[in-house]
Amino acid sequence: MNLCEITLAVTAISNALASLLNDDELSLAGALFTQLGDTLTTLSVYRSICCNNNENIEKENYTS
Repeated sequence: MNLCEITLAVTAISNALASLLNDDELSLAGALFTQLGDTLTTLSVYRSICCNNNENIEKENYTS
């Protein structure tokens, strides 16, 4: 999928959910998906930082 297809799919899913949920349910779904996105971003950043640090430590141990 390219970026345009991804945004189109997300928009289609959003519109489908909006047509099925009442306003309160839609607000809750939005909050839950926001939290999911934030948590996934946190995990990704953590992996990027910690995995790189662990690889550097392992490399240092082999060269010492």
